[in-house]
Amino acid sequence: MQKIILVGYMAVGKSTIGKILAEKRQMKWVDLDKIIENNANLSIADIFALKGEIYFRKQEHLEFEKLINTQENLVISTGGGTPCYANNHLLLNGDEVVSIYLNATIDQLYLRLKNNTAERPLVANQTEEELKEFIAKNLFDRSYYYNQATFKINTDGKTPEAIAAEIEALLN
Repeated sequence: MQKIILVGYMAVGKSTIGKILAEKRQMKWVDLDKIIENNANLSIADIFALKGEIYFRKQEHLEFEKLINTQENLVISTGGGTPCYANNHLLLNGDEVVSIYLNATIDQLYLRLKNNTAERPLVANQTEEELKEFIAKNLFDRSYYYNQATFKINTDGKTPEAIAAEIEALLN
């Protein structure tokens, strides 16, 4: 069964593009963060606040493994940190598994994140300078894991539909 996994930093468009891609390919789309939220009956921000990041990362790994091993064709939108923990990066490629690293510049990510930090626990309450520095450091720390993806697509200046079409072209 085919799995198409979208990885990349928060706010790069994994969920939006995942929905479009799944519709184009007539596949089921799943959002890993939403699965974790539904299972816990808590938002990601509340899981981090009440149970901690380690608890979250354990749940994330367990659910990601289940999705990879299910007998369904899936487009999977991961969380920004998913490939970076619990050896999840080792699940990004394999038989019937293809992954796409959606990347964007620090400035583009900052513009997308600055107005919705409240729902993103890792970037809440940061000044402009702190947020840009946080993004830059995170991208540096995570780049090894993101670059394990089968393909890499820069999303700057592109519509979600154009990015989904670019992914389609890579997969055909």
